[in-house]
Amino acid sequence: MKASYVKALFLGILSLFFIACDNQEQVQNDFLFDEYQKGDEITLQSVNGGSKTLVRTQNGFVIKGEEEKIVMLDFFGTFCAPCKEEASHLTQLWKNNAKNFVLIGLTHFESVSDEAVRQFAHDFGAFYFLSNSDQNARIIAQALKDINYQNMEQLPFKVVLQNGEYQDLSDYYNNAKSVKFYLGKVPTELMQEDLNTIKEKNAKN
Repeated sequence: MKASYVKALFLGILSLFFIACDNQEQVQNDFLFDEYQKGDEITLQSVNGGSKTLVRTQNGFVIKGEEEKIVMLDFFGTFCAPCKEEASHLTQLWKNNAKNFVLIGLTHFESVSDEAVRQFAHDFGAFYFLSNSDQNARIIAQALKDINYQNMEQLPFKVVLQNGEYQDLSDYYNNAKSVKFYLGKVPTELMQEDLNTIKEKNAKN
């Protein structure tokens, strides 16, 4: 094995370590939770006021009354350094695409007050929809099972849906590959490119 390849592999693993907050629990397909059934509705309250209702589709979710919009679910933690670093950039991503895009942040791997999440939003510029619901863990477990994610979960973690289906996204670590998630801190420029692709595909259909 060439030394250059080994070095590149090492740097790739090292970079992943620094841009994502690890959780030691392995996600298993047989993780026990009460799965949502088609038609189930989950109403989430924003810590800053307002609500949105997720509706379970055959294999994903849509937002009630905004079914045509692209939905990004962002699993984050107020303790997570990469989540803090990207928050203001996500706000700008949402603002730039607000006409046909909804961004919902779901607190994960922590038990905190709504006030703590509001403080996170204030301190790091996270001015999109933030849910601190006790339903978050179940929604996230369902999404991970939907996309058959079996690796160690890390924060931030995102999935994107259109018309109730999980969308193909660019793998930041392997340009030739597409995946159903963003793992760790991913440039918002890449997310914007993917959103543009999803919009174009939807316009053709």
